[in-house]
Amino acid sequence: MSEQYDAVIIGSGPNGLSAGIMLAKEGLKVLIVEGSDSPGGGMRTSEMTLSGFRHDICSAVHPMAYVSPYFKTLPLEKFGLEWIVPEASAAHPLDGEEAVILTKSIEETAAGLGLDEQKYLDLMSPLLSKADELIMESLKPLGLPKHPLLMLNFGLKAIQPATFFANRKFNGERAKALFAGCAAHSVLPLSNLFTAAIGLIFLTTGHVENWVVPKGGSMSITNALVRYFESLGGEMLFSTKIKNFKELPSAKKYIFDTDPIQLAKIAEDQLPALYKKRLNRYRFGPGVFKIDFALDGPIPWYDDNCLKASTVHVGGTLKEIAQSEKDAWNGRHNDKPFVMMAQQSQFDDSRAPYGKHTGWAYCHVPNGSQKDMTSQIENQIERFAPGFKDIVLDRKIMSTHDFYNYNPNYFGGAVTGGAADIFQLFSRPIAKLDPYKTANPDIFICSASSPPGGGVHGMCGFYAAKSVLESL
Repeated sequence: MSEQYDAVIIGSGPNGLSAGIMLAKEGLKVLIVEGSDSPGGGMRTSEMTLSGFRHDICSAVHPMAYVSPYFKTLPLEKFGLEWIVPEASAAHPLDGEEAVILTKSIEETAAGLGLDEQKYLDLMSPLLSKADELIMESLKPLGLPKHPLLMLNFGLKAIQPATFFANRKFNGERAKALFAGCAAHSVLPLSNLFTAAIGLIFLTTGHVENWVVPKGGSMSITNALVRYFESLGGEMLFSTKIKNFKELPSAKKYIFDTDPIQLAKIAEDQLPALYKKRLNRYRFGPGVFKIDFALDGPIPWYDDNCLKASTVHVGGTLKEIAQSEKDAWNGRHNDKPFVMMAQQSQFDDSRAPYGKHTGWAYCHVPNGSQKDMTSQIENQIERFAPGFKDIVLDRKIMSTHDFYNYNPNYFGGAVTGGAADIFQLFSRPIAKLDPYKTANPDIFICSASSPPGGGVHGMCGFYAAKSVLESL
C-alpha cells in the first residue's frame, strides 16, 4: 500500500465507512484501518449458537438505515444490499389483551389504540406529512434548521420527558405503552428531557416504512458499504489494532470512528491535555445484556399478530418500562426488564435452517454490569409467549464485558455511542461549534460519540467527512 494518504480512518463501523465513501467520492486517497479481522463494527452477523443459525451480533433491525438521508444517496442495492420489509414495525404485547401493533398505516395503528385513536392521528399525521424533512433535521448536528416552523412544532413536543408527554397526550394504556417502547430506544430514564423526541422519531420511521431487516443479516449492510468504498478506490487494512498514533500511516487528515477515550489514548501526544481531560469525562450511560437464541420454531406469542413485526417491545406498561429504564440508569437491575426483541428469521429464511428460527433479545443494565440477566429476559418473553422456553435449542449470552471485548467502542457495554441526555445530546463528545473537529486541526472524530449519535445511519460519518473536506 501507498505510504501517503489524504485521509486515514480508524475503525470500519457504519460511520467510518460512510466517511470513507464520501471522501473517496471526492477523489481523495483513503485508507480505513480496522482492528478486527472483518469490517462492520456493530454490523456483523455470525453463527453464534448452532450451525446454520445466523445471528446479528449487535444491530439487527434498521429503520434508521432505511430512512438515512445519506444512505439514500448511495447505490447500496447495486452492491448487494437487499431490504426485507415485514408486515409491521413493532409489536407491543400487553397482559390480558391484544398486542399493540405499529404498522406503516397510521390509520391501522391508530385503530388499535382504542380511545386514543383520534389523538394518535392528530399527533402523528402532521409529522408524517413532513417525515423526510423531520428525519433530515433530526439526524444533523445542532445548527439553524432548514425548516424552522416544522422544528419549532416538533421541538415543543420533543423536549418533553416521554412519561410526561405520554400521560398528558393519551388516556389509555395501549398508546402510552407503544410510545414508551419507542422512547426507550433512547437508553435514558423516560423522565428525562428530550426522551419524547426519540419516541416521536421512531414512531415516524414506523409509518414511513415497516422496520426493515437486511437479507442475510446486518453484515449485508457492511458488505455493500465496503464494496462501494473499494469501487471508489478506497483501501482497507484489517487485524490492525492501533494503540499509538505513531502506528498509523502518514496522512493529511485522520478520522477516528472510536469513542472519545480511545481517541484521547491513541492521540495522546497529538492532543492538548485540557482537551484530553474533557474527552475522558465523556459519559456512556447504561450497557446491555443480550441473548441470541436458536429456536425450534417461531416464537409462540399469545397474540399471533406479534409474528408480523420485526421488533417486539417486551415490557408491559409505560409505568413498567419507565421503571426498568430508570433502574438501569441508576445502577440497579430490574427483575422485569424492558426487553427489545427481534425475530429476523420470521422474514428472512437465510437466518436459520428450514422450520427453525432465531431470536435476538437484550435489556439495558448498569454500565459495566456483571449480572447474568438470562432468567429475567426469558421470563419476560415467556410472560407474553407461553412455551417460549421449551423451544430454545441453544443460546449465546453477551454481557457488558463481552460487548466491550467485542468492540472497545462499547465502553461498559454501552452500544449507542454514549449517553444522549441533555448534557450530551448536542455537545458530543464535547461542546464545540464543529463537534467533529478536535483540538488538532488534522484529527477528527466520526463515531456515534459525535452528532447525531447512535444508530446505523452513517450521518456522523457524513458530517465528519464534510468537516474534513472543508479543512482541506
